[in-house]
Amino acid sequence: MAEPLVQNRLLTALPPDVLGRLLPRCRRVPLTVRDRIITPNTEVDGAWFVESGWVSLVMLLEEGEQAEVGIVGREGMVGSSLVTGADTAFVEAYAQAEGSALRMEAATFRRAMDEEPAFRAHMLRYLEVMIAHITQTAACNGRHGLEQRLARWLLMAHDRSNGAELRITQEFLSMMLCVYRPSVSIAARALQQAGIIRIGRGRMIVLDRAGLEASACDCYETVKRRTERLLGG
Repeated sequence: MAEPLVQNRLLTALPPDVLGRLLPRCRRVPLTVRDRIITPNTEVDGAWFVESGWVSLVMLLEEGEQAEVGIVGREGMVGSSLVTGADTAFVEAYAQAEGSALRMEAATFRRAMDEEPAFRAHMLRYLEVMIAHITQTAACNGRHGLEQRLARWLLMAHDRSNGAELRITQEFLSMMLCVYRPSVSIAARALQQAGIIRIGRGRMIVLDRAGLEASACDCYETVKRRTERLLGG
């Protein structure tokens, strides 16, 4: 049976000859919900080019709480500390939706960065995109209302999903958005009453994408424009 076509947009944006040399160095692996891909302050043993599903980048606080600082889907990769030459990561990364990724061993990734100038340049631009994404998330969490932040998060998850249904609990959202669950419930009900989403047990369904965009703050479009400028559409 033929291997499925590459779905990771970071890889498919590379020149065909570069992609042809890199693909044999990758191995397709499954992503299972709650799979821990990277643990903070431990060695990063590979780069994961996500093809489907998405991965949360999470800060672990001393009090035992967690805060999401980024999401990676088919537009990117997990293990970006390898781009800088660092051996360890600062954040935890784990899968939040079923999917798959193309995994490249860390040593192989480093060699590819040295041997393929186009790949190196592309990965450095992606690192800049991730810095923008994480920086904007920090500013958004500090300044914008919860309903706007929730709408922004749902847009990012919707971008990385294969349909309108998002398998996500309000308990998880409250942890990722650093608020109490009742606050998330109030914000989600407001979006549901506006006909933008429908809330189910362990899931949210996007009914009105345009309405969701109108409800979100400008942070979503700001990062989107930065991404398009550096990496293309």
